[in-house]
Amino acid sequence: MSPTTLVPASGTRGTRAHAPRRRRRRRSAVPSKPRHRAGQQPQRDDVPSTETDEARASARTAEADAAAEKAEVLESFDKGQLRFGNIDWVCLVWVTVMHAGAIAAPFFFSWSALGIAVLLHWLTCSIGVCLGYHRYLTHRALKLTAPGEFFCLLCATLSGQGSPRDWTATHRLHHQHSDLEGDPHSPREGTWWSHILWLFIRHSPRQRELLYKRYAPELIDRPIVRFFEKTEFWWQVALGLTLLALGGLPWLLWGLCLRIVFAYHSTWFVNSATHLWGYRNYETRDGSKNLWWVALFAYGEGWHNNHHAHPSVAPAGHRWWEIDMTWWAIRALKLLGVAYDVNDRVPPHSKAADESPSAVAANDAAAKAA
Repeated sequence: MSPTTLVPASGTRGTRAHAPRRRRRRRSAVPSKPRHRAGQQPQRDDVPSTETDEARASARTAEADAAAEKAEVLESFDKGQLRFGNIDWVCLVWVTVMHAGAIAAPFFFSWSALGIAVLLHWLTCSIGVCLGYHRYLTHRALKLTAPGEFFCLLCATLSGQGSPRDWTATHRLHHQHSDLEGDPHSPREGTWWSHILWLFIRHSPRQRELLYKRYAPELIDRPIVRFFEKTEFWWQVALGLTLLALGGLPWLLWGLCLRIVFAYHSTWFVNSATHLWGYRNYETRDGSKNLWWVALFAYGEGWHNNHHAHPSVAPAGHRWWEIDMTWWAIRALKLLGVAYDVNDRVPPHSKAADESPSAVAANDAAAKAA
């Protein structure tokens, strides 16, 4: 017969009938140490509060530093920075000399000089700037083989429109703040400002490094980009001497000066005119527009509203009648196997892609990680 348990009465202790009392084992108030295998480190349940606080403080410091660096970059492009003591005299003298040579060019006309000017204008503007700097480096709308990359960046360098890092970073800044505070060349600051005057602000080495760090980080240590950064001036010298040796003064004035000036203004009209006049296929947060005559002179770049709506799409003309000669060149390079992974998917709707600062920053961060 099993022992039965008595229910204790109030104030009394119950007992077990006919069962010996068992002695209970007292538990220690101090918790026992967990056992670990040999060579295994014990895991901490949480991170000490001091380390967590230090990590948070470090993150806040990094965010504050990044915000200060961005503000310094934006301030360096402010219209108020263009004053006599802060003029980029090298740029101003170069542009002045090129315009002087362009004015003299008609007095030294020859058909061969005209042909050289047209050929070099197409190579440096369409293949170089529009394809190499703009759609390839800046917006990564396509990829190029190593020989194709070298040739396109060489043509772009010969355009006289700046180094690969400078062109790319400045244009990405324009997209992130298009027609807003911080845009390097918005016509809302004045037509002449957006067309040419913004170029003559002198930027310190620190300001340029901060610009590259924030807006073109993946290009800083890229070997081919560094090569053209170091040799940019000497390519211009080599081209000028070659033109002078082969065709005399007519080739130099037409193939260098007049060609560069015509290329400058066709590019600058994209910054100024296409934010003032034209029509819009897409509703974007800026004032970008499509202007047919700029598109003809700038090899398709005049379809500026299309581009601002979908900057990573390789073709700039989104209607059948919007002629884009640079897109023709990209298609030819693709057929030859020089260009590949071309983003040619023109969206079928009128909604613009996300060009918010956060989206642009995320895109650049992804490129840096790649």
